[in-house]
Amino acid sequence: MQLRIKKLDDRAILPKYLTTDAAGMDFSVLLDEPLVLKPMERKLLPTGIAMAIPEGYVGLLFPRSSASKTGIGKPNSVGVIDSDYRGEVRIAVINYNDEDVVIEDGMRLSQLVIVPIVQAEVVEASELDETERGEGGFGSTGR
Repeated sequence: MQLRIKKLDDRAILPKYLTTDAAGMDFSVLLDEPLVLKPMERKLLPTGIAMAIPEGYVGLLFPRSSASKTGIGKPNSVGVIDSDYRGEVRIAVINYNDEDVVIEDGMRLSQLVIVPIVQAEVVEASELDETERGEGGFGSTGR
């Protein structure tokens, strides 16, 4: 599979897999100057990249595992990039720290995982089949 990527800015860094078996490719932010992110502040950061995800697939933007060290996360947990989107990929971030965090140009803050999609046929039903779990919600299966 090929992922066609267009640089919207010559300074943009192409995303890349950093290990042979990595599931996600790292995305870097593109900033003109360092950005100070206050505690609980949210920003949408540019990457300078647009791409064409192949039809039948979706790109899922997750925080990098190093986010647990920096305290920078994604306010929406996962970003969804549909195969028909052609705009700039932007990375939503939030500062979960009690102190300011400085984000610098080129920081790798997110990783993109490309997965196949299935669009289900929606069928209204008056009854649903019974299961062992039933209506048990959050925490119903144990700790």
